[in-house]
Amino acid sequence: MSSLELQQLRRVAGAVARLRGEGVREVTVRSDLRQLKVELESGLILVVSAGRDGQGRPQLEVDVVELPLDATVRQQLEVRFE
Repeated sequence: MSSLELQQLRRVAGAVARLRGEGVREVTVRSDLRQLKVELESGLILVVSAGRDGQGRPQLEVDVVELPLDATVRQQLEVRFE
């Protein structure tokens, strides 16, 4: 396992560890099944995306997003298309 792969696994583990004890409010899956969005009761959002890296190898991305505290800010999730 390369150090880059190990760093990615640590990043995923760190993101998921933030969610201990959270309750799930809503789950959304993109129609092409490449992304899963889990909205939690605390306002955190877990985003899991499957795709390919620059060399065409499968890649899994996991991010935890916090909603802005300002309720007047438009809530929008940015999605990259390649």
